[in-house]
Amino acid sequence: MNGRAPRQLPASPRRAQRGVALLVAVLLVALGTIIAAAVAYENAMTARRGMATYAFDQSILIAQGGEALAAYGVQQLIRHDSKHYIYLGQGWDKPQGPLEVVPGVMLTLTLEDLQGRFNLNTLVDTTGKANLTQVAAFQALLESVGLETKWAGLLTDWIDLDAVPSIPDGAEDATYLGQTPPYLTANRYITSTTELMALPGFDRDHYLKIAPFVAALPQGAKLNVCTASGTVLDAYIGAGHIEFGGPNADTLARNRASAGGCFPTKDQYAKSFTGSTWQGVAAAAPTGIAQPKPGGGANSGAAAPGVIALVGMTSNYFRLDSLVTIGSTEFNLYSLLYVMDATFALRPIQRSFTPD
Repeated sequence: MNGRAPRQLPASPRRAQRGVALLVAVLLVALGTIIAAAVAYENAMTARRGMATYAFDQSILIAQGGEALAAYGVQQLIRHDSKHYIYLGQGWDKPQGPLEVVPGVMLTLTLEDLQGRFNLNTLVDTTGKANLTQVAAFQALLESVGLETKWAGLLTDWIDLDAVPSIPDGAEDATYLGQTPPYLTANRYITSTTELMALPGFDRDHYLKIAPFVAALPQGAKLNVCTASGTVLDAYIGAGHIEFGGPNADTLARNRASAGGCFPTKDQYAKSFTGSTWQGVAAAAPTGIAQPKPGGGANSGAAAPGVIALVGMTSNYFRLDSLVTIGSTEFNLYSLLYVMDATFALRPIQRSFTPD
């Protein structure tokens, strides 16, 4: 030996090939795993979407069955009342359920008389002019829930047919074109109470205060004094009057429970008014709405009918809240039911997935 280190032989080509093959195998396994996971995920999502679609369709059908049940019940109640009155305590006002429709599927129904609320569309009469009696009542209602009375003038201008702002609280297109984004006044009856939030400065907090007391019904729907809350009943009597609401709300509830019929009746309600307000003689225009002027002007020809013409003891519009529970999934359908005058049959005229 000459003392030199032995020369290393080059790596075998076969060993290098085995390393590359192992790396390729690992990559193929990883890629296959990714593809398999993606396929499994898509299959699971497809099955989940199919189940959700089936549950949605099933819920719609069950809620429509709830409409039929509510319609039959109310129809029978009206037919069996000699004067066809609708009042609290008849049974329709109690929630029904939860009822097990089929195993694992529950249905809960809640019916409300929407004519127990203030109808915002009555702020304007059939000629498109402000109804001063209704505007005054709405101002009193706003004040009772802690809101400014100016919203009555703004909403009246939102609905009425002219483009002349009421003084001092009205607003027409010029005001709304300055909003971001700009828009125009509706100048027609509203279809949802949420249109209140289209008024400049009227936000969700404002809306939540007034929402339980207002509805957006056809113009001719009168207030049902048998089902109206004390707050709404007091609003027609006038600002600052507390006879049925506030601290007297419990008394109203007890009187209704013991009356065995409508309370207050229209005659009983009339005792809370002066003759001019009830009969409509020399009714004064409320603050924020211009007085009618001969020959034109803001709200020219505006009417001030008596409260007697604006209230009644019957109802044609109900809202049904159907809650369908399938496993852990809940589904709500809100149905506006209309009572046919001739047969007293109810039929749905509007459905939505939100209450307002």
